[in-house]
Amino acid sequence: MVQGPADRRKSASGRAPPHGPGRRAPRDDAKRRPERHNPAMDRYERILSLHRILKTSRYPVTVVRLQDELECSRATVYRDLAFLRDALMAPVVGDGEAGFRYDADEGGRFELPGLWLNSDELHALLAAQQLLARSSGGVLSGALAPLQSRIDKLLAEHAAGKRWPVERVRVIPHRGRRMDEHVFRAVCSAVLQRKQLAFEYRARSTDEKTRRTVSPQRITHYRDNWYLDAWDHEREALRSFSVDRIGAARVLEADARDIDEQQLDDHLAGSYGIFSGPPKGVATIVFGAKAARWVADEHWHSQQQGRHLPDGRYELKVPYSAPRELLMDVLHYGADAEIVDPPALREQARALLALALSNYDR
Repeated sequence: MVQGPADRRKSASGRAPPHGPGRRAPRDDAKRRPERHNPAMDRYERILSLHRILKTSRYPVTVVRLQDELECSRATVYRDLAFLRDALMAPVVGDGEAGFRYDADEGGRFELPGLWLNSDELHALLAAQQLLARSSGGVLSGALAPLQSRIDKLLAEHAAGKRWPVERVRVIPHRGRRMDEHVFRAVCSAVLQRKQLAFEYRARSTDEKTRRTVSPQRITHYRDNWYLDAWDHEREALRSFSVDRIGAARVLEADARDIDEQQLDDHLAGSYGIFSGPPKGVATIVFGAKAARWVADEHWHSQQQGRHLPDGRYELKVPYSAPRELLMDVLHYGADAEIVDPPALREQARALLALALSNYDR
């Protein structure tokens, strides 16, 4: 509790009360500052916000500013400061005139006990959990069940037992491919435990089945599907494998070979698409004025360059290695997209369009 005006003793923790030793706790002046309350910010969220304000402030924070930040009355600010200090043992120092802050020596180490999230953060966590569970074809649903239960409990604490409409978080998978849950778990285990992995792999391009022994590097979620980035020991090179094409996966006892992060980024993220490799060129694509409204906001590659042309069209440049995926995405826009450069890539697009058109000439 915040001590009364006659109490000039320090609290049990040895710190001065929030209104300062020997000072009266300032009373609310209804004429000067009316009582305010924001129903959306309950005490739980106010305490969390107050902690974050004091922890990130280099200088004492005045009561007036805390009233504005927390959207509450002066008396409520003092009650919350007292609770933060006495019940949660926060290193609150200062007084009502100079302002409040965390002790310089203890503030950097202090954290609120337990898990403190505000409602928006809990809602974001719930949405992310739904996205992960539903976009994985149900593979992760069982593993995430304990997390779901914990999130539900945290949400219930915020809503006084009210049930949150989880079903209103809608995730629609797009072209996700079915995969074996046991294979997925083995792949993830090998990646996280840093162990080698043996499996059968059937490539889509050739439908040929091969045996692979790899050192897993990363598990990647890309366009609603999962891929394993790994060092292939037989081919002595980095490769990306579609997890849905992996069978009979087995985690080995041998430790995985770790590849430098920069080498991974250069090889696996250097050019367009999931099966990229080091970039061999830069594609220049021009989109019509109508498509430009979408493309200008799209992320195609970390090193893309785009600009609006005077006539309303949009020019996009992206590095690429294997052209297949890039061509598929460009052709997706039909007549609203044109590959301008390089000539070889432009000719490939023209040939594919000619073949597609021939299907309708029969």
